[in-house]
Amino acid sequence: MLLLAGNALASAPVEVTVTGKVTSADDGSSLPGVNIYLKGTQVGTITDADGKYSITASDNNAVIVFSYIGYTTQEVSISGRTAIDVVLQPNTESLDEVVVTALGIKRDERSLGYSVGRVNGNDLNRIPQENVLNSLAGRVPGVTISSTGGPGSSVNMVIRGAKSLTNNQPLFVVDGVPLNNSIQNVSAIGSDNRVDYGNAIADLNPDNIESVSVLKGGAAAALYGSRAGNGVVMITTKTGAKAKKLTVNVSTNNTFDVPYKFLDFHDKYAVGVRPYTPDANPSGVLTIDEGTVAGVGPRLDQGYKAIQWNSPVDADGNKIPTLLTSHPNNVKNFVRTGITSTNTVSVSNSSDQLTYRLAYTNMSNRGIVPNSDLFRNTLDFNTSLKISNNVRFSTNVDFTRSNSNNRPAGNRGTNPIQWAYYVSPHIDIRDMKNYWVKGKEGLQQLTQDDGAGEYNNPYFLAHEVNNSFVRDRVYGNVKLDWQITKDISVFGRYSLDTYKEQRETKIANSYTGEPRGAYGIIDMDRLERNADFLATYKKDIGQFHLSVSAGGNAMHQNYGGVSNASKAGTGLTVPGLYTIQNIPQANLEYSSNRNKKSIYSIYGTSTLGYKDMVYLDLTARNDWSSTLPPESRSYFYPSASLSVLVNEMVHISDDLSMLKLRAAVSKVGNDTQPYQLYNILDNYAAWDGTPRLGKSSNILTSNLKPEMLTTSEFGLELGLFNNRVRFEGTYYKMDSRNQIFSTALAPSSGFESRKINSGLLVSKGIELSAGATVVENGNWRWDVNVNYSRNRTKLMELSGGDKFYTFWTDGKGGSWTYVGEEIGDLYDAKLVTVEDKNSPYYGYPLLDDEGSWQSVSAGDTKNKIGNYNPDFLMGMQSTLSYKAFTLNLSFDWRQGGQFISQTYRYAESDLKTQRWLDQLINPGNMTGDALRDYLVANADQDIKNGFHIVGGPGPEYGGHPLGDLGDGVTLNDGVFNPGVIAQYDADGNITGYTENLGGPDTKYIPFADNYPWSFMKPAMFDASFIKLREISLGYQLPKTFISSLGLQSASFSLYARNLMLWTKAKIGVDPELAFQPEGNQQGNNSPFKQGIERYNVNPWTVSTGFKLSLTF
Repeated sequence: MLLLAGNALASAPVEVTVTGKVTSADDGSSLPGVNIYLKGTQVGTITDADGKYSITASDNNAVIVFSYIGYTTQEVSISGRTAIDVVLQPNTESLDEVVVTALGIKRDERSLGYSVGRVNGNDLNRIPQENVLNSLAGRVPGVTISSTGGPGSSVNMVIRGAKSLTNNQPLFVVDGVPLNNSIQNVSAIGSDNRVDYGNAIADLNPDNIESVSVLKGGAAAALYGSRAGNGVVMITTKTGAKAKKLTVNVSTNNTFDVPYKFLDFHDKYAVGVRPYTPDANPSGVLTIDEGTVAGVGPRLDQGYKAIQWNSPVDADGNKIPTLLTSHPNNVKNFVRTGITSTNTVSVSNSSDQLTYRLAYTNMSNRGIVPNSDLFRNTLDFNTSLKISNNVRFSTNVDFTRSNSNNRPAGNRGTNPIQWAYYVSPHIDIRDMKNYWVKGKEGLQQLTQDDGAGEYNNPYFLAHEVNNSFVRDRVYGNVKLDWQITKDISVFGRYSLDTYKEQRETKIANSYTGEPRGAYGIIDMDRLERNADFLATYKKDIGQFHLSVSAGGNAMHQNYGGVSNASKAGTGLTVPGLYTIQNIPQANLEYSSNRNKKSIYSIYGTSTLGYKDMVYLDLTARNDWSSTLPPESRSYFYPSASLSVLVNEMVHISDDLSMLKLRAAVSKVGNDTQPYQLYNILDNYAAWDGTPRLGKSSNILTSNLKPEMLTTSEFGLELGLFNNRVRFEGTYYKMDSRNQIFSTALAPSSGFESRKINSGLLVSKGIELSAGATVVENGNWRWDVNVNYSRNRTKLMELSGGDKFYTFWTDGKGGSWTYVGEEIGDLYDAKLVTVEDKNSPYYGYPLLDDEGSWQSVSAGDTKNKIGNYNPDFLMGMQSTLSYKAFTLNLSFDWRQGGQFISQTYRYAESDLKTQRWLDQLINPGNMTGDALRDYLVANADQDIKNGFHIVGGPGPEYGGHPLGDLGDGVTLNDGVFNPGVIAQYDADGNITGYTENLGGPDTKYIPFADNYPWSFMKPAMFDASFIKLREISLGYQLPKTFISSLGLQSASFSLYARNLMLWTKAKIGVDPELAFQPEGNQQGNNSPFKQGIERYNVNPWTVSTGFKLSLTF
């Protein structure tokens, strides 16, 4: 009996407390928040901030289960032990990836009921980019990235198309710090001196970024409040957590931007009033007009001579005629190879008590335009300090100085490259490098028109129109985390984002827009403070997991600026002296502004999970905004999402790794800018020395309501063959109501516009992504990912009887959206045509008495010519690895849509492009009846299809004689517009038509006077393109080799950007440049102005470089 009793006691369960630490097999780092429970019971806990845990079991043979998102779940038997350390293996084949969601909360992706795009830091930094947004292009479905050009230029990001009539920029959050991206990216001091200084996101250092999460839907972003209506980009920076000892990393990369594709300007004719035939006068000397901007002169390379701008002088002081030869590489000879060098040094370490990382990055850029540059220095410091077992203090501070000695202008006036294109092709641009007239240095630039005021010397603009800036930016936060109990935690955080910037412009004498020079300084500053807290309760209750969080936020903004500059066209007192005191008092233009805004918020979120099968998320937020009237200041918006893992409920197939269905619905509010409620008196220009005050031309409304965006989305996620094949699809619908914007008023009201709530926008779209590990065999691995998206937005309602909303206008065209029609429609004035269907000339252009096109003048009779939205967007990434080598490619495809090219609209009106010559009609140089019969036979193509022209300069383009100047020189500048000219009776009724088809009554027009400049259609092009955005080949040096050098790791890579660019337009203009928000002279708070590119004459560049990274 005693023996049996002893055996029974020996086998009875014994209570035991087990302690230990959980780390990652990937890098040995501690894993906080690991779920730990006794198998078959409800007893559980989680690891603390250092990965440590303690759990008590009533049975010393119990099994402990360790589970953590992104890692393989592990079961460990206690077997009588009291100390158990566990190393979790990363689950590399799983879709259960960690996603950073709103408020920085990390979630298992399978539990999310909404779509989140994500890009890890390795993909972002594999090919260095000066702006991190450029690395996202083509990688996230539903996201459109558009850049204005080279380093330092603005980059625009739109998520799921237009949701607002005025602003569609997402919110950027870096380590919990909301970053304002509305830095006034465009300034203009002086006439036609539009300069892009870059927007705020350009201040981020890509080398410091660990990962990016794009929260696309309202349910994903609702917790961030009114600023999250357009989506949220969550950026997580690197920390020292992965370094288990003192670690130093040094990296360097150098990129070379080589211009290779230029606008297709002709080089066949010199400038002049009109062209000449090969029948030159006996002496072979022609007279040219080098002061003509919009004109075509003598044919080059024909042995002709002329007195030119830099002709040598004989003994009597007379210029000697020289040969007229072409110089087709003027722009290529003007620009240079751009060089960007980036060097980063970081020091990091981590222990149980302290984790830190300190990094310094220096970036310097030499632009492709002579005398242009950009510099950025960044110091980043983050640390995490364990104060006690359950309290941790952390901070992250980033200081960035961005500056440039000269940012080149991007419009027609002071843009050096534009004037390089406009140098007459008979001139070698390199002869203009010494850009001052001898004896008039500092006073008069050397130009081909001898200082007549029509031309600018490109080298003068590059060196003497100087736009410099310096911007100091500091952002960061301090945070305190307190794990009160194993179930309850709370954090408090204070974050700050502030910058100060000064821009200075110096324009020398003799610039055509500022003959007496110009000078100005703009000072800007911005401060945003956020204080927030979040309390969280987590509990496993049987087979349910519950997480509930509640918190609040107080946000304050204070921003403004001061500008002192000479008025456009007035000039300075002393040439070349750039001070405010050198601006005559009457010529000084001063302005200042100061804005303040506050939002107070409370919010909550809860997640209920059941058996790793079903997850339900609910969120709610209420904001109180200072920019809205008291009765509308408070606005509430909720969201709900559901994730159902079908494969966990029902066994369908061993090949099915994951089948997830999800749905989400949300409502997000939005306020407006400060001071939009009440009209006040503004300062106006003095009248005869008397100060004046006046009301704004925009009537403000004191009863504004918040905008509201309601979103619903449904999705499916699929994984096959242990997730080697992956698919995700999303359909979404968004309704945006109560849009806040200004609507035009009748002139009789005494005002120009009125601020209102109006409009209903309805957006629908689909997003698809697919990926596959095509090869995984020994040393080989090949991964391919493809994504597709399509969005359409319609304007369904406008109040006040408005029939359409105007996004932008130019010439006789623009982008208007009518009620019931799609955002993005492009319109032009209607061409007057014959409307009598019984007439043989039905549909022919009805020309005026001079033979020129006519437009319908009625304001509401616009002609829809296109839409700038693409049919679809696609991206593809391929990664092929063999041993230590990795080859990466990234493609971006935009299909369909149209855009207006201001570059070509102006260039063709000035008769500069080869396209304008090539599109002239007159096959075989036909004349008379033969030409008339041809045009009639091809009326639908060459007459009714709009803006076709017959003839051109010289017989090789079918020109028609206009007269004989004598000495055997015949002008061949004759062109005409095919159509008819009406005949009228005394009452103004049409009685018949005269053909303008090449017969004896045809009205001939000089070539230089013909281009239909005010119409948009001749300058509209297809926006389709395919880009090989990135390609890289990397090599990881063997550890057996580098360890002897004292290195932990070493890698080297070669890379190229934009190695291939195909465009359907084939005009040398990148269509992507037509989809930037348009900044005004002092800011970027402007309408959603897309579908028009504005003077983007910079050549295409292919960027090649190398990167070396060493870790000690």
